Amino acid sequence: MMQPAAHYPKHYCGVFGIFGHPSAAELTYYGLYALQHRGQESAGIVSCHDGRFFKHHGMGLVPQIFNGEILHNLVGDRAIGHTRYSTTGSSHLKNAQPLTVDCVRGQIAVAHNGNLTNAAQLRDELERAGVPFQTTVDSEIILMMLAQPTMNGMENTLVKTLRRIEGAYSIVIMTEKELIGARDPFGFRPLSIGRTANGAYVLSSETTAFDLIHAEFVRDVAPGEIVIINEKGVMSIQAFPEHKGEAFCIFEYVYFARPDSVLRGRTVYDVRKEMGRQLAREHNVAADLVIPVPDSGVCAAMGYSEQSGIPYEMAFIRNHYVGRSFLQPTQLIRDFNVRVKLNLIESMVKDKRVIIVDDSIVRGTTCRSRVKTLKDAGAREVHVAVSCPPHMHPCVYGIDFPDRTKLMAANNSVDEIRRYLNADSLHYLSQEGMVQATTLPRNSFCMACYDGRYPVPYDQVLDKHIIEKRRRTTLTLGEAMERENRQINLLPS
Repeated sequence: MMQPAAHYPKHYCGVFGIFGHPSAAELTYYGLYALQHRGQESAGIVSCHDGRFFKHHGMGLVPQIFNGEILHNLVGDRAIGHTRYSTTGSSHLKNAQPLTVDCVRGQIAVAHNGNLTNAAQLRDELERAGVPFQTTVDSEIILMMLAQPTMNGMENTLVKTLRRIEGAYSIVIMTEKELIGARDPFGFRPLSIGRTANGAYVLSSETTAFDLIHAEFVRDVAPGEIVIINEKGVMSIQAFPEHKGEAFCIFEYVYFARPDSVLRGRTVYDVRKEMGRQLAREHNVAADLVIPVPDSGVCAAMGYSEQSGIPYEMAFIRNHYVGRSFLQPTQLIRDFNVRVKLNLIESMVKDKRVIIVDDSIVRGTTCRSRVKTLKDAGAREVHVAVSCPPHMHPCVYGIDFPDRTKLMAANNSVDEIRRYLNADSLHYLSQEGMVQATTLPRNSFCMACYDGRYPVPYDQVLDKHIIEKRRRTTLTLGEAMERENRQINLLPS
């Protein structure tokens, strides 16, 4: 019924920027460290000193890429940084951000969190106009549009650029004189403003980065807003004054954001606990023990336990020292990939009726292995409780959810999934319960992965490799000339 695959959806990206601090690169490093959960494939920092940019990026985790000597050489009182998971474009060093360009406007650096739904169309237009591209990421489209010399003033250029691009974007931009932050008109992705004790302004995907560098939260960047930070202070421009409605990604509360971050005035920790409470209200399961899947299911499991009165235990112990890769196991340890990250205290679950709480089930293979581990340890019953609704649709706004053919809930009933997991029961939080836990109105969220309602239209063939596929299927100059000489009709039939 289901094919083996990774269980958890990949994160998209984290962006960070600071203006007016003598140790800008170092604070950016700490900011990226706090945002590491949003992407583990690559990271980079660009600083600016006396109109000159200094850049370093690499593949891997933030502490693997930067050290004291590298940060010492990233001089300047302003910097931007990025930690990446590839949502458009493959995982290669050339695609690591921030991206930079030196153009008639001077030097520009861009770091982008999100996904552009009209990326292929815009790239075609720019390439026909002679604009060269060095990467396969949609973020470079933003950079190249900003670099065009056709409009007067960066402010006008930026507004016009944002009105051309579609989809999800929270971006930080650094020029030789300014730090700029902007969000799409729907506000899919978070972006907040903070301020350090010495008066430096900070932009970050999540407020948890402010805590690490002792910056105070000022406010969120509003959907459609551009904030320009320079020596004069902060200026705000609304690029979409007539736009109505928001579509903040509700999966930030469910899984992506750190529990200690504050999103739209609500602490993620509190929202996740309330999702667990609501799950217990909706599904009253008779059991002896509630256990979470660390770390993503911890808050919801605590809420479920508190609401139901069933004791909570950390029966699964997570190994926090698992790197990005390790030697592939032999048949001597067949379940190595399962046990290396989470190990079970077997005596805790033997002869018990257990409720295992996780934040989501996307493909289901990992959840199936957890159920098997519990039953092999002697659990009498294993009930699976999920603190979000079934994922029925792909995400095109920056989360690497697969297409519908690979989404378990899109192709199987709840009972079919339960049988595949070999669980005694399976319970999902309702869409209404998930929204209620946030205390915010439903029409302020994007819930397309659950309800199929996409705020921004998109091409059905869109995926993370769309630009690369487009390049592979584009004719070379020689092929085009050969076809023209043969008078082959290239129009669609």
